[in-house]
Amino acid sequence: MYAQGLIGADGRTDETPEFLAAFKARIDAEEKIEPKDAMPEGYRRTLIRQIGQHAHSEIVGMLPEGNWITRAPSLKRKAALLAKVQDEGGHGLYLYAAAETLGVSREEMTEELLDGRAKYSSIFNYPTLTWADIGTIGWLVDGAAIMNQIPLCRCSFGPYARAMIRVCKEESFHQRQGYEIMLTLCRGTQAQKDMAQDALNRWWWPSLMMFGPHDADSTHSDQSMAWKIKRFSNDELRQKFIDATVPQAEFLGLTVPDPECKWNEAKGGYDHGPIDWDEFWRVVKGGGVMNRERIAARKKAWDDGAWVREAALVHAEKRKARKAAMAAE
Repeated sequence: MYAQGLIGADGRTDETPEFLAAFKARIDAEEKIEPKDAMPEGYRRTLIRQIGQHAHSEIVGMLPEGNWITRAPSLKRKAALLAKVQDEGGHGLYLYAAAETLGVSREEMTEELLDGRAKYSSIFNYPTLTWADIGTIGWLVDGAAIMNQIPLCRCSFGPYARAMIRVCKEESFHQRQGYEIMLTLCRGTQAQKDMAQDALNRWWWPSLMMFGPHDADSTHSDQSMAWKIKRFSNDELRQKFIDATVPQAEFLGLTVPDPECKWNEAKGGYDHGPIDWDEFWRVVKGGGVMNRERIAARKKAWDDGAWVREAALVHAEKRKARKAAMAAE
């Protein structure tokens, strides 16, 4: 999909003051950085970390929803959920391909995930207990993802930005699909509305944590914004999400589980209560309810698929040899 053999991928780019100034000038001019362009090693490593984590999150994110495909309440719901899970798998593949242009292999990224060096979004370490959880994931989790990802369409790294255009279109559909599930439940029986409220109670705070730590505690945000990998800070995106989502909850007739969530006329947005960052870091570091199960599922899939990868490589080598033989005749 994109070129390999990257300048600077081995870390030997001569990062003189002149080179760094020229690179910054390109960033400031909103030029796209392409795989064969020289780039600072820190820029490359930041992108590998971010795109890799993003790709892992898309693939691991298939698991909580895939768990409900056979239990969805109708054939229509089964088909829609199956299509959504397939979309998430495709997103992961786009992103792995974009990361590979930076000189890292998919095998390396997967090994880092399985041995704990790489992370995925903490949101996927929570269990899906009811059908309302599937609606809430679409509404809140995909809604938060869209808030994060739309600015990435203007990311300074070309392959990442281009991949995100399609991803965001599909995620927008997923968010509407989830909200429609919640709307159906809230217009149903009292038991169905109670189930929707319970799901919102459990997923609200983890969804706010998806945007990452407060700006003061975020290690990478300032540099990522200087390089225009990110366009908004964690807290700015979190505030945008809250301001967009609270009115949606009110329309559903649901209550956001935050007694401090109130409209602040002075700032033109909603105030919110404190986030439990101890829980966030506990989950990120592997202490979530589903951490072990998620990694075990990824390891099993990786191990079970080894023969497919090996067969594909052998087939590719045979085709290459056959093509060379035909050219020599």
